[in-house]
Amino acid sequence: MRGTKRQQDAMFSYVSLEDRVPVNHPLRRIKTLVDPLLQSMSKDFDKLYPETGRHSIPPEYLLKATLLQMLYSIRSERLLVEEINYNLLFRWFIGLSMDDEVWEHSSFTKNRDRLLAGDIAAKMLQQVLLLAREQRLLSDEHFTIDGTLVEAWASQKSFQPKTQSRTGSSSHSDDPGNPTIYFRGQKRKNDTHQSTTDPEAKMYRKRSGKEAKLSFMGHVLVDNLHSLVAESAFTQATGTAEREAGVSMLKKLKRTLSRDKGRSKDHRITAGADKAYDTHDFVAALRKLAVTPHVAQNDANNRTSAIDGRTTRHKGYQISQQKREQVEEGFGWLKVIALLRNIRLKGTALGNFLFTFGCSVYNLLRISNIIEQQEATT
Repeated sequence: MRGTKRQQDAMFSYVSLEDRVPVNHPLRRIKTLVDPLLQSMSKDFDKLYPETGRHSIPPEYLLKATLLQMLYSIRSERLLVEEINYNLLFRWFIGLSMDDEVWEHSSFTKNRDRLLAGDIAAKMLQQVLLLAREQRLLSDEHFTIDGTLVEAWASQKSFQPKTQSRTGSSSHSDDPGNPTIYFRGQKRKNDTHQSTTDPEAKMYRKRSGKEAKLSFMGHVLVDNLHSLVAESAFTQATGTAEREAGVSMLKKLKRTLSRDKGRSKDHRITAGADKAYDTHDFVAALRKLAVTPHVAQNDANNRTSAIDGRTTRHKGYQISQQKREQVEEGFGWLKVIALLRNIRLKGTALGNFLFTFGCSVYNLLRISNIIEQQEATT
């Protein structure tokens, strides 16, 4: 029998949000991981707010909303708030009831400085890694380091000489607010030019033959067991940034292993990397940290490489070279799904907050999938 359309909505709903979300929905597994994790950070959140005054939006709500923004590739916070307003799945994940009012999109910007001051993104990443160690999903000996370009939220026109406001010639018939500018034949360098939109962004090209863009660099140190991000960094784009960030992240990792695992400074670990890290200074710095450099050779047939047969002859070196390619999966997710190909925040401090938070979300997604696979096989 053909059904009839109901012309009037029911006054009350007797189905809870919990019942509306399918039992096997992927967000259920992530929610079971995120809620206790944020609860363990409650004291860190308390330090960010005064004891008196008007109640603010719970930081747990803002962080879980940002997590949803990355998981579902929502391109702006304005659209995110719109989604939360009518999406029952999002309301359930965040902790809002069907009748709760959603905050303004500007609340993310107003509260981000507070979260940045409390170093919440880095603390959240550490809590996620603690969870991974409890589940025995994190290696303590074998790692990979790598970096990727992250485009700045600034146009090429904003890259102007430091001594004057604008360069190049423009057509008088163009829009005065956005004129056409011709840079042909002009030399533009980071030493003499600077972006008026994001002064910390640097003009950089990934390799010879590629176009130069205003960019930053995101760096990760991942374990070779399940490719979880153990350390992250976000820096200006320079020719030495990858190696400098690599040494810095390995130092942090060694301190973490010493604190949590009781490892001595001389406890040896391995670090795989691509050819960009094959320099004598970088390899020497790793060996000083008791890190075996499993770095890909620039050219195995000449003496320019800092890696010789004493390292490449071992089977572990070949395994590290195979494992290091898995780091690209994380970069791919961060850039394509989490929409971090272009950083929408200005400066390295805010960029580091968003990049580190994205690494935490990636780890949570990986842990959730690994646990599901383990449960399916038992």
